[in-house]
This record gives sequence, structure tokens and C-alpha cells, in this order.
Amino acid sequence: MKADEIHSEVSPWGTLQSLDYNQVFSEFGIEPIATVLPDLPTVPSFIRRGIVIGHRDYGVIVDAMRKGRPFHVLTGFMPSGLPHLGHLILMKEVVWHVQQGGNGYVLIADREAHAVRGISWDDCIRYGREYLKCLFALGFTGKTYAQSENEVVKDFAFEASTRVNLSELHAIYGFGPETSLSHPISVITQVADILYPQIDWGPAPTLVPVGIDQDPHIRLTRDIAHKLRMFTVESRGSTISVRSKNASPAALEEICSSFKDAKLYEGHVDIYGESIEDVREKTREIEREFGGYGFYTPSSTYHIFMPGLQGGKMSSSIPESLFSFYEPARSVRRKVMNALTGGRATLEEQRRFGGEPDKCPIYLLNLFHMVEDDGELNEIRRQCLQGELMCGTCKKQTLTRVITFLHDFRERMDAVSDVVEV
Repeated sequence: MKADEIHSEVSPWGTLQSLDYNQVFSEFGIEPIATVLPDLPTVPSFIRRGIVIGHRDYGVIVDAMRKGRPFHVLTGFMPSGLPHLGHLILMKEVVWHVQQGGNGYVLIADREAHAVRGISWDDCIRYGREYLKCLFALGFTGKTYAQSENEVVKDFAFEASTRVNLSELHAIYGFGPETSLSHPISVITQVADILYPQIDWGPAPTLVPVGIDQDPHIRLTRDIAHKLRMFTVESRGSTISVRSKNASPAALEEICSSFKDAKLYEGHVDIYGESIEDVREKTREIEREFGGYGFYTPSSTYHIFMPGLQGGKMSSSIPESLFSFYEPARSVRRKVMNALTGGRATLEEQRRFGGEPDKCPIYLLNLFHMVEDDGELNEIRRQCLQGELMCGTCKKQTLTRVITFLHDFRERMDAVSDVVEV
């Protein structure tokens, strides 16, 4: 795939049908998750199982977890239809990071749903409540809100828009003369969403778990967060240089007076005998005192997409690709038993060559959500590869797990319905 084709495909509104993740990561500077595994205090199942595979600056989040320092975790959901299994991995990532000490924030992207998909405001509220019921059923604790109701987000979106122009939006999203103005407004609102925890609670490393389709939002937000800083802090051997971007002379003088061995020049301060971490923290504190934001550049993780039951994309617009959490048992049974598998053309070939679990929506259904025990999942995989487990039997076993899961999850969703506020 050519570079321009990758940019076109990696979009919040792209199809994402044939992505080469290695090529995409190389093109956009995303690192494999393996680079931070040795430092993780514990490895969650969504990383162990190869669901989360890439990151940007996740190391600062891992460091915060290990040292018990504050960090935020935020994600959002566009309420264009009822939630389904494809959305749960993001929710599980947020819940796990909250359990590790993160401040949790989840938004309902109703502005995006209304602008991009034409969803009515009433339906945005109705669908949004269902997403939040799922989230709380999984054990989320933290702050939730709808974009259209958060005045701080809307005001900051206007401020953030002063740091981006239409040519940049065209380069990132492909917007053109025919694009409705509501579309870039929804984009800049999501920039405000990503930075909102640092406005609401205070500056701290911020993680945004996403699918690769959302990376344009991450790249744009990282750029805007950098532009909104008053200072840059750079290590230059034995010297740490703090350079003014848009700070007042008084703020720069305050930087100089805060360190024992520092020298003030026009537009920058050179500091000696200090760690860069201490200088960065003090600079951020002074920036806030002088009316700045002091943002940390947000981090992100990237997960693979759960395929639909018929292969391809799992989407509310393709009914046979998924089942909803309140779908009748007869319909769920039909969809699971009719699902595509990674089996061979005949039983004889299946026994001789084994199945292909990595291509099988049924196996991946178990990997993502239906089998919690790694040992049990590994045995399913082994039996499939060795030709010992036939697709019909695997589907029946998986259906039993699905019915049990849905029964339990519905009860948990019903139990938290009273705490949902949208």
C-alpha cells in the first residue's frame, strides 16, 4: 500500500479492511507495544493476547503506574448505534488503567455522531446511555460526559482551533471544499476532549486507548498541545535550556530565579546542575501560574479490530456481523452458528491440516471476550491447529459461552442503569 493510500485509509471514517499494521506503524511513527513490556508492573490480557499491539509514549504512563504518580486515561464513543462487542475492548482498557491508579474520563461523542452520521440528538442520548451502561457494568469509576453538554470542552475547542488551519486539516483528514463545517468542528472538539482531563484535574500524563483509525486525532492533539505550551525544555549536555515560545518576560525571569545556578538570556534560560525532569516540572508549574496550560503531550495505545461474525468489519450497519447485548437468544444462536470460521473446505482437510484460528471470527470472539483463562484459550487454539476440534463443535461451545456472557452482562448493565448520566 502506498503512503497516500495509507493516509486515506487510516481515518476515523475509513474502511480499514486491509491494513498492514507494520506498514502503518512505520509510516506514522507508532512503536510496537513490546518496547514497554519489560517495564509494565503487570501485563493485562489485552496485551498478553496481542490485542493491543502499538503505542505512542506509553512509557510515561507505565512509569506513572510503577511510581504511583498521577495519570489520566480517556477514551470516547460515537453514539451512532447500539454498543456491541467491538466496543468492549476500549472499555476494558480504560477500566484496567483506572484500577492501576489512573483518573478515568469517558466521553460520548455526540457532536461527531450528529455531524458525521446525521444521528439525531435524541438518539445520541439514547445510544450514549447504553454505552455508559456497558462501561459501568465493567466496573468503571471516573467522570463521564457528552460533548454537547460540556461547556469547558466547547470553550477550549475554540481556543485549540486558533492553533490549526484548514490546510492542516486537509492534510490529516482529507477535508475539502465540500466538507461541512460541522465536521472540522467535531474534530477540534475531540482535541479538546483529549486535553480536557488536564484542564479539569490538572496536568499529568494522559493515555488515550484507540483503534488505529483514531490516530489522526492523536497526532493533531499532540501537535496542538505542543503549540499551546509557553516553553520548551531541552537537554544540551551539561546544560538544560528553557526556551520561551510565547511566554512573558516575567515568566522567563521566574524560571531563572527558581534555580540556584541559572542564567537568563533574551528568550531563554540556561540551567546547570539540575535534572531535566525537575526542570520540566518546575517550568510546568510556573507556566500554570502565568496563565498557561502546562500540558503533557498525550500518549496512546492501539488495538487490533475485532472482526465481524462474517469476517470483515464489525459494524452496527451490518446486522449479521454482530449481536447486541439485549438481542433475543434465537437471533444470537443463528448468527453464531452461521458465522464464518477458519476451517478448511472439508472435514478431511480439517483433520489433516488443522484450522486457521487467527483468521477465524469464532476463535477471535473467544480471544477477545469469551474465554478468560489463558490456558483454556491456548488449548482451544492447539486443538484447532492440530485438527482435533471441528468448527461445528467449536461454534456450539462458543455459543454456550456467549449465552452465559450475555445473561451475566445484561444483569450487570441493568444494575448500573440508575447511575448513568447523559
